Amino acid sequence: MRVGLGLALAVLLVSCGHKKNARLIAPPPPPTANRSGTLPVPAAPSAGTQTPIIPPAEIHLGMTESGLASWYGHPYHGRAAADGEIYDMEQMVAAHRTLPFNTWVRVFDLDTSKTVDLRIIDRGPFVDGRVIDISHAAAQSIDMIGPGTANVRIEVIRLPEVIEPALFAVQVGAFRDRQNAERVRSEMESRYGRARLVLRTGNPNVWRVLVGSERDEHQAGDLAARIRKESREKSSAFVVRIDSV
Repeated sequence: MRVGLGLALAVLLVSCGHKKNARLIAPPPPPTANRSGTLPVPAAPSAGTQTPIIPPAEIHLGMTESGLASWYGHPYHGRAAADGEIYDMEQMVAAHRTLPFNTWVRVFDLDTSKTVDLRIIDRGPFVDGRVIDISHAAAQSIDMIGPGTANVRIEVIRLPEVIEPALFAVQVGAFRDRQNAERVRSEMESRYGRARLVLRTGNPNVWRVLVGSERDEHQAGDLAARIRKESREKSSAFVVRIDSV
């Protein structure tokens, strides 16, 4: 979705025309607080059902994040999102770097006060300074199509029933050319111990270079800070969630 190190693909995200009528899917209602003001604890699962995993402390109802939002449509419309489902740009979905899949967030436009509720199904944005990529339909609903970006606040309004154990890495670049990506991957592996390539299919395809594998997001953040300090050309290194081994 984005290309670092001088090869930005942000233009793909703001030139995704094809205006359609949005097919809106309302999010599930958030849990209601009891008289004490606390949220109810989910009932224990019955025999034979998957036991929910307690989410890490960094992920909780009401957590917020502020930054720049962008939107994406073609050429990613109709292709598999990072969670495996087919991305439909006319659904109320979004991409986030670290939130678990099926997390519901409320996106609040700080300039217009318009809001939209979205489900996280994809990874991104891969441009430094941006915090969420929202669908075409979502961008239409808050009048973001024209500007292409907006200053927003994100609030987690519902957690997924099951959260997979988290692993985090640092993205140091994204490349159209696999040989360039492999060169950076090899350099990062020799300096920091572990690095991998992850293909993001699209038009064009993009090879992302991820460094490290940490179970704690803060540890990954420390690694990102170290890489930025030691490699000036990697000044846009940022933390991402790893969704496959």
